[in-house]
Amino acid sequence: MASMLVFIFALVLAAAQAAPNRIVGGNTTTIENYPSMVQVDFRNGILWGQSCAANILNELYVLSAAHCFRGLFFSPRNRRIRAGSSNRNNGGIIISVDRVHNHPSYGRLDQDGDITVVRLSSPLVYSHLIQQALIVNQGWQAPNNVPVVHAGWGTVQPGGLSSAVLRHVQIYTIDRELCRTRYAPRPRSTITENMICAGVLDVGGRDACQGDSGGPLYYQGILVGIVSWGRSCADPFYPGVSAAVSSYTDWIVATAV
Repeated sequence: MASMLVFIFALVLAAAQAAPNRIVGGNTTTIENYPSMVQVDFRNGILWGQSCAANILNELYVLSAAHCFRGLFFSPRNRRIRAGSSNRNNGGIIISVDRVHNHPSYGRLDQDGDITVVRLSSPLVYSHLIQQALIVNQGWQAPNNVPVVHAGWGTVQPGGLSSAVLRHVQIYTIDRELCRTRYAPRPRSTITENMICAGVLDVGGRDACQGDSGGPLYYQGILVGIVSWGRSCADPFYPGVSAAVSSYTDWIVATAV
């Protein structure tokens, strides 16, 4: 397993300082089990609320979905993160966003490139509730039909209410060609080599959902995907789709410094 990992060490950060949107069918959990996760809050006027999630790369950078950090009225001033809390919109520590690095390919082909590296305005302080994520090496390919895990604070059913506490759910990776075939008739639904499809095929009932975007897809505890898009949530025919971290690892490491 060590051969598939990249750990973004604090030494890299020290050198740098010198130089919306989807968990259905799962169960409640706690941030102690997922300390590399953070909430992403959006500001609407004077009100803040959790709308996406992100993953800690090092003390100053988190990894999320590009579509959570883009839009007609987007500004880094209208985003912040909440770390170290199991509860949505409550507890933990809050840090504002300094700047955002959406992948340069995002927006060229449907949802391809839906990944972003976000710099925080001040460093995180690690604890048993706040830890770095482990990410896969560049080029790693997810096996088909293996168990993977989503976690997040999103809605517990399509169009429903967000969860007040962190939830998680196990699903399975799905062959990319099969996934591509299922989505092919739908507009703006291209499945590329930079995506991982996962769900419970032809059964449904388990998935990420609205509000989980930018959050993790874990394989054996390693961050392999970033929740990106899909048709509805937990659909038996259409799997959920995550950005494949391994397509962007080299860029992530080079950017998060």
